Amino acid sequence: MRRQSGILHGEILRVIAEMRHGDELVIADAGLPVPPGIAYIDIAIVPNLPRFLDVLKVVLTELVVEKAVIASETLENTSLATAIQLQLSMTPQIVTHETFKHRTMNARAVIRTGEFTPFANIILVGGVNFSPALGSLG
Repeated sequence: MRRQSGILHGEILRVIAEMRHGDELVIADAGLPVPPGIAYIDIAIVPNLPRFLDVLKVVLTELVVEKAVIASETLENTSLATAIQLQLSMTPQIVTHETFKHRTMNARAVIRTGEFTPFANIILVGGVNFSPALGSLG
């Protein structure tokens, strides 16, 4: 068993552990279509449980994120867009919802939440966590 508290869901932990630089992970509302062949982790229980922002917050504690992508339609819900940006500490790339859906075909996995807020979706692009304190291994 892991010593540190955090994500308990084994499939989500596995996907995060396997993420490499440039790999993409989608956190989605209950309605986002998932392309065939893409790993699909469904954690929805009932409408709005778990919430998109709660899942995003927890995933960000485990995953090094270089870049994030949201749909332009997400910006229509200013409170959602602001909350996303506050959690990210970066400005996400904005694309159309159609482009967003097309881009999910390259994701390592899609995590489906119970969120019933339209366009509550994000693509997280994996970064690297090289620590200069480690120095060279050679």
